[in-house]
Amino acid sequence: MSAQTLNLFDDLVADAPQTEGIKYAGSKLKLLPHILQLVQKVKPRSVLDGFSGSTRVAQALAQTGHRVVANDLSAWSEVFGNCYLLNPHPPEHYRPLVDHLNALPGMDGWFTEHYGGEPNSGNSVSNDGLKKPWQTHNTRRLDAIRTEIDRLSLSEIERSVLLTSLILALDTVDSTLGHFASYLNDWSPRSYNKLRLQVPRLLPRREPHAVHRGDIFTLLPQIEADLAYFDPPYGSNNEKMPPSRVRYSAYYHLWTTICLNDRPSIFGKAKRRDDSSDKVANSAFEDFRRNEKGHFIAVDAIERLLRAARVKHIILSYSSGGRATAEELHEVISSVGRVLEVLEIDYRKNVMAGMRWTNEWVRDAETPNTEFLFLIEKE
Repeated sequence: MSAQTLNLFDDLVADAPQTEGIKYAGSKLKLLPHILQLVQKVKPRSVLDGFSGSTRVAQALAQTGHRVVANDLSAWSEVFGNCYLLNPHPPEHYRPLVDHLNALPGMDGWFTEHYGGEPNSGNSVSNDGLKKPWQTHNTRRLDAIRTEIDRLSLSEIERSVLLTSLILALDTVDSTLGHFASYLNDWSPRSYNKLRLQVPRLLPRREPHAVHRGDIFTLLPQIEADLAYFDPPYGSNNEKMPPSRVRYSAYYHLWTTICLNDRPSIFGKAKRRDDSSDKVANSAFEDFRRNEKGHFIAVDAIERLLRAARVKHIILSYSSGGRATAEELHEVISSVGRVLEVLEIDYRKNVMAGMRWTNEWVRDAETPNTEFLFLIEKE
């Protein structure tokens, strides 16, 4: 490891453009300056963000002059991508629409029935004995606003901008830890605030960006780019709890429901969508099992991903808590190309450092709360 280490916060504002998003377990907000640092080393014109999530990386890349192709399986990620990458209108176009939605009276509806609770007792347990993510004064506004968005004559992009505005607003008045797998026992202070939409921080569209929603392996044969950024949803490597019992798609099931407004069948104390259950919403990258050759399925998926990408360079994120073992990942990366640079991020110490591509990174990968960024040149 190099002698110099950098505080993750010191250069965040100076070296990365401003982005907008929700509380997100997989957020790369702190890493944006360092991701962009690696991007600039190979100076690509086009970048594929294969697992775009809350789109913070895609937003930053768009603002630094790159043509971005964003992809994710999530409906809400596609909505964010449409909003931040494809919108052709200035903010003024949306202000009357946002004002109209903010002026609507609340109404009782499906979201209030299942996800709204009263603040009377101070805790978030409702009459059905279950904790709730929002107070009813805000779910009633959610029901009214979501109904009106479907009623208005909107283009797909306009609809995405308004849905993004709604999600961002809901994220500021929730009573959660940032996901919807479980909710807080007591109402958070922010949950008492009134839900109020604002026009998202829209980006001027300077490049012909593209947004996709689908399986990355289906998309890869269709996409050519100079560089790919891959941050797949690694499953837990805890042998005592082999599978990731709640997967990324389940953590954010409510954002999916708000985007689709499909009133799905739900289950469990958190009232998750049926299609977010572990038996349905599985991912090879989160798979805890080994295949017939004794390899982790998650590791084979990463190798398949790196080989299938039609790009010259790849930036790969890897978490020390991931199912893929460092030793196997080291072999996979070495088999598909040459590593130009490795950055190690220690979240406990809040520092980042550069290191050489040697087996030493494998040793450091055993340290909890450590993440690595690999800049790979494909052979």
